[in-house]
Amino acid sequence: MNQIITKSQLRITGMTCADCADKLAVRLRNLSGVSAAVVNLTAAKVTVEHTVPLEIIIREIKSAGYGINEEKNNTDYITTTFRLTGLDCADCAAKLERIVAVSPGVKSAIVNFGAAKLTAAHQIAINDIINIVEKAGYGAIPDNITTPAISKKLSFLRTHLRGVTTAISGILLITAWVISRLNISEFISIPIYLMAIIIGVFWTMQRALSSIKARIMDMNVLMMVAVIGAVCINEWDEAASVAFLFSLSNLLESYTLEKTRHSIRRLMDLSPADALVRRNNIEITIPVDKLILDDVVIVKSGYKIPADGQVLTGASAVDQSAITGESVPVEKQAGDYVYAGTLNTLGALEILVKKLSNDSSLSHIIHLVEEAQAQKAPSQTFVDNFARYYTPIVLIIAVIIAIIPPLILQQPWTPWLYRSLAMLVVSCPCALVISTPVAIVSAIGNAAWHGILIKGGAFLEQAGNLSVIAFDKTGTLTQGRPDVTDIMPIGDIDADTVLRMAASVEQRASHPLADAIIRQAQHSNIILSAINNFVALPGQGASATIDKNTIYVGSSTLFEKNGISLKEIRNDMHRLQSEGKTLMIVGTKTVIYGIIAAIDKVRPESAEMITQLHKVGIVKTVMLTGDNVETAQALSKQIGVDEYQANLMPEQKVTAVKDLRSRYGSVAMVGDGINDAPALATANIGIAMGSAGTDTALETADIVLMSDDLSKLAYLIKLSRKALKIIKENIAFSLIIKIIALLLIFPGWLTLWMAVVADMGSSIIVTLNGLRLVNGVKKK
Repeated sequence: MNQIITKSQLRITGMTCADCADKLAVRLRNLSGVSAAVVNLTAAKVTVEHTVPLEIIIREIKSAGYGINEEKNNTDYITTTFRLTGLDCADCAAKLERIVAVSPGVKSAIVNFGAAKLTAAHQIAINDIINIVEKAGYGAIPDNITTPAISKKLSFLRTHLRGVTTAISGILLITAWVISRLNISEFISIPIYLMAIIIGVFWTMQRALSSIKARIMDMNVLMMVAVIGAVCINEWDEAASVAFLFSLSNLLESYTLEKTRHSIRRLMDLSPADALVRRNNIEITIPVDKLILDDVVIVKSGYKIPADGQVLTGASAVDQSAITGESVPVEKQAGDYVYAGTLNTLGALEILVKKLSNDSSLSHIIHLVEEAQAQKAPSQTFVDNFARYYTPIVLIIAVIIAIIPPLILQQPWTPWLYRSLAMLVVSCPCALVISTPVAIVSAIGNAAWHGILIKGGAFLEQAGNLSVIAFDKTGTLTQGRPDVTDIMPIGDIDADTVLRMAASVEQRASHPLADAIIRQAQHSNIILSAINNFVALPGQGASATIDKNTIYVGSSTLFEKNGISLKEIRNDMHRLQSEGKTLMIVGTKTVIYGIIAAIDKVRPESAEMITQLHKVGIVKTVMLTGDNVETAQALSKQIGVDEYQANLMPEQKVTAVKDLRSRYGSVAMVGDGINDAPALATANIGIAMGSAGTDTALETADIVLMSDDLSKLAYLIKLSRKALKIIKENIAFSLIIKIIALLLIFPGWLTLWMAVVADMGSSIIVTLNGLRLVNGVKKK
């Protein structure tokens, strides 16, 4: 039996630093039964998704040294997420959200139309929430990442039943129409029309009654009014046509919307249902959700990896394209990390489980994509605001059409009532409301399948409007793993002594250049000296005391600030820097001991990526680096960026991004998601890369490239621009159809069935147009 995931929020006391918040979040995430934990330091609040009792979470927080603010916590409410079936329009989603939210015992409700999910904070039983949803005409099951098959079966069953009733309604409609054309008695045709109407509105009536109880005027209510009105004026064929066509259009729309959610379903289906695990020296097969931390799972060749973990034994190539978008399998051996849902293609692997199924990278990706699909884009906000005024205005006009001509102009009632009913059908902006979200859902889902996480529709649209992209150098345009190439001693000192002093200082630093120096010292079997008073100097280097002497290791800026002349080594510095190497000078405040040069190899795809970005219309590419001008110049020529800015401290990168925004408008910043956080936040869009297993990047960036493949950027730009184009097409088409339909009403040319076709047909067309984004764009 699958466990239900609950989301709880708790107010905490006693937390004073960001590092403490991060440590508490990690501690909670490591709890068995906790799938996600986020600590908000500013709000003093922790949000936890869990399957274990809340008391265990509270006990863990208290054992970490923090308190619970009982006055501000309301633990009487639990938050449950449900997967919905039958949700086929954005207007219906908004209606269902209001119905659940106002139900007794429910504190709040949020419906994610793109992901077909409901999140409710409630005191009443879960089955009561399910009953509320079903009475509104939809289906609901508690959400769990391991239950996609159940959701799929329920969705299929509901669609199948709707298909059967729609088909019966259509057959009866045709039968009654044929009978009426043969001039057979109305006592035969009318009952058949009536049966066609009753069966055709079976699903619509349920939803309409629910909307009326909630005092909501939606499309289902309007259609029922149109059908009943047509019956009242003896237009039986029109009433039956409206019932059948509306049921058919809902069926088709539901089918096409399921297609837009296909990318998420594909991700959900990646995780295997069972795992082969070794316990007590016995190999057994168990459901994936029964795995525990530190289990050892055995994955044979051709099987999917069931959980995130670390390879203990074995070597193989793992196809992790579904997680990172990489097209080529990645070699894995003992010590390497692997992800749930990826495919073991060659040898057998034994893997130590590090994350449970509901806390895996795949689980986080699915969660982030579904949340992103719920975020409104600027164009969607515009459409929603437009629809808010459009619908009541058209309803008022419909009432005026029904009353004014007969009462004031002495016109016959029947034709004007008929026109009023047609106006009611046209008044619902279904196509317009769905024109934007269906495109966003499709594009974000496709991007996820290609290893690109877009955090919301706003960022999708923004990416399509980019004119400038700025890049951090280290770890972005380069591989982020520099190697020492030169050690140049000055004076009587030897190279090993220079390396020993530098490595001794850098052993406590955390920087790629420090790592390079340490690796070189280990390779040369250098024994490091004991140090004291270590000081990190961000953007400049570091210092420490060795044998009572303060040794500095850093850039030329560090030494020039201390008034040390570099004149005697200036020529050597220029020569090394012109070769694209980064220099670390070693010395004291009075003497220079030597120079250590390292080079960070450029990523193989960097130059081609810059070329592709220019081809898709990016005006300017800029490299931002803390390196010196000579090194930056050499690398910029090699890579092909249009502009570079060197010698930048972290705060100066922020200033550089602000300057680019003032000059060019929309700017993206690409970095590692951690060290470049201020610059990423300053740009219109922050893009983090190489972050399949980096929680920080997943949480802070606007867009995440799940692998180190920079070529994904050009695909992202093309996909975003195609999405913008389709959104504009959908909005324009929806408005034009509405205008034409409204103009046809006044001369009496628009029949009820034509109004249904115009309204629901346009909804299907814009949905199908948005569905084109499921297949993405051509990579070349």
